[in-house]
Amino acid sequence: MLELEEAQRRILEVTTALGSESILLSEADGRVLSEKVVSEIDLPPFDNSAVDGYALQAQDLESATQDNLISLRLVGKIPAGESSAFKVNRRECVRIFTGSPLPDGADAVVMQEDTQRESASDRVFISCSAKPWENIRFRGEDVKVGSALAEPGVRLSPAHLSLFGATGKRSVRVSRQPVVALLATGSELREAGDAISGGEIFESNRIGLAALAKRSGAVPRVFPLVPDDLALTKAALQKAFAECDVVVTTGGVSVGELDFVKAAFEDLGGKLEFWKISIKPGKPFVFGRLGEKFLFGLPGNPVSALVTFVLLVAPALLRIQGAANPAPRRYPGVLAETFANPGSRRHFVRVSVDENGNVSSAGIQASHILSSLAKADGLVEVAPQTTLAMGTTVLVQPLD
Repeated sequence: MLELEEAQRRILEVTTALGSESILLSEADGRVLSEKVVSEIDLPPFDNSAVDGYALQAQDLESATQDNLISLRLVGKIPAGESSAFKVNRRECVRIFTGSPLPDGADAVVMQEDTQRESASDRVFISCSAKPWENIRFRGEDVKVGSALAEPGVRLSPAHLSLFGATGKRSVRVSRQPVVALLATGSELREAGDAISGGEIFESNRIGLAALAKRSGAVPRVFPLVPDDLALTKAALQKAFAECDVVVTTGGVSVGELDFVKAAFEDLGGKLEFWKISIKPGKPFVFGRLGEKFLFGLPGNPVSALVTFVLLVAPALLRIQGAANPAPRRYPGVLAETFANPGSRRHFVRVSVDENGNVSSAGIQASHILSSLAKADGLVEVAPQTTLAMGTTVLVQPLD
């Protein structure tokens, strides 16, 4: 059996990015950037006010206090969105608003709350001093023209989109999303809503894996259920590989006489790269290649299927999209109880994490128990033949 890191390394070593495409910025959340994005403007594009108030020369207010109001002559107003045609001289000020361009001659802005003005008068009375360049946002202090906003391989967030939009960008070039076929094998499986009789169960893996695939930036396609039959399994795989970039199966990858996925894949000309991972849940995991496309054969038990997808398939889908760092970001927590693993495989325990970072078991850990997975916030690894005492700091891997 392979160790998890070796399996991850071997998968990421052979999965490469698909082609790229240009899409609107409004559609780019979660996509992986395939170009270096460079700003064509300074941001802010001009010196402007950070507050509503009055633009003036700071030296005029050196002696201003609550008891010694300084009077300045109001010479104009600059609403946000208009250019400045004013020049501020000594003992003068201009009414200004948040985002308004700073007029020539001004080197500070005082807040409206620190001023008094009679409506019919051209005089403004100011009760506080000001430091040079106070309440002013400078041209290019956020982004300078020609500077990089993001590098290829970055997965775009809402903050990236806002930054790009602020520099006038309307579209962006991203890697193509892989289309992922989801197949579930097993003669006992029935679709939700069908009638079931003794020995039959509702299939639930594909819907959960489809959601995880979407969160990994891929486009899932759910294929019909596949009975335990070699010819039917081969036909289903052939159709899935013809239409999709990646094929993910659940069930049919163990050593039972009705497990046909590996044999059917090899009959199609596929090459099995490895089988079996030394983890719990998820030991019977298959990875293979058919030309430039990939097979991920997951266990049929629902928890095993979802956990192996998180640990092994999701990073591969991100790498196929060109992600520079497809590894999951884990966060620390503190065990609120003792975790023990007396077995020989690394155990990924389903855990709940409270608002204070305390980590507890999410419930029964058997690979068929979906209720504890639904209650879980993430996974905590416990090494073989290891006990982690209450109070131990651990790393939690989110399930999404």
